[in-house]
Amino acid sequence: MDVIHTALWVSNIEQTRNFYVDALGLTENWSFTGDDGVENVYIGGENAEFQFKHDPDDEPEIDSGSMAHVAVGVDSTDETFERLLERADPSVEMEPTTMDEIGVRVAFVADPDGYVVELVEELE
Repeated sequence: MDVIHTALWVSNIEQTRNFYVDALGLTENWSFTGDDGVENVYIGGENAEFQFKHDPDDEPEIDSGSMAHVAVGVDSTDETFERLLERADPSVEMEPTTMDEIGVRVAFVADPDGYVVELVEELE
């Protein structure tokens, strides 16, 4: 058994692509538009994906506050954080910080719809 993807509604699919692919550096793996007109874009890495859903005809109410955060593994929290600031100008929830007790360096930013994204670098 394994986690395959997490589905999230978004208000603007191009802003979402810019944030997760162009700025964060994840890969757009595939996409399709269903018979209902909903665009589905799958972005992720090696183990799991985000399924971003966008309905151009009916803007869903997005309640990003009901989810604590999603975590993304990165090679360098500091470099990824700086790239995101330059390319996407996200809201910063927490500057990069080291959590020695669990051996990681993390930062938290918000994506265009307010979903909080944790950048996690495992330290040696």
